[in-house]
Amino acid sequence: MTQPSWVYTDKVKDHFMNPRNILMDEDSYQEDGKGVTGNIKCGDEMIVVIQVDKDKGIITDCKWKTFGCASAIASTSVLSEMVKGMKLEDAYRISAKDINKELGGLPEHKIHCSVLGDKALRMAINDYYLRHGMEDKVQKEEARVVCQCMNVTDQEIEHAVLDGARTFYELQEKTKVGTVCGECKEEVTRLLEAYKQKHFCEV
Repeated sequence: MTQPSWVYTDKVKDHFMNPRNILMDEDSYQEDGKGVTGNIKCGDEMIVVIQVDKDKGIITDCKWKTFGCASAIASTSVLSEMVKGMKLEDAYRISAKDINKELGGLPEHKIHCSVLGDKALRMAINDYYLRHGMEDKVQKEEARVVCQCMNVTDQEIEHAVLDGARTFYELQEKTKVGTVCGECKEEVTRLLEAYKQKHFCEV
């Protein structure tokens, strides 16, 4: 009986086995911004904290803690290295695709794990802005209802794509989008292709 092969890249394995910048003592860490996303009850929760050079607007340190799988651990570990020395504005724009590329690729059904880290980072950056009276720089990620009948948002469609949906009918199975009047099909299809391009192309 053969042993199952490791489906991840060597870099993913390295960051999973030897994660960098773990937040060991949350109470004593002097963070300038903090982001928390996910839900421990669902198995994935992510905490990201940052320290910032206030004069230059540059991230000088990034630490994290997660309750998640190998992909979530490796993704956040490499993210914490990527953002050190980066301007806040540039770090805010890091996407799951950027993290995936840095790791040399994740299995498609695990791409959604890399979203936790970059989302928590954006929350930490926004928290930094709020703490330092820069509310004008805070960026909000607001959901937009695409399917009025079933109240399905663009964020739910994106999460379904990250979770493996590749066709309109697969989206319907995961979200029930377009299952009543069907008038949203054109917009849903456009979003489907946009999210596939955003997260899975050019890795």
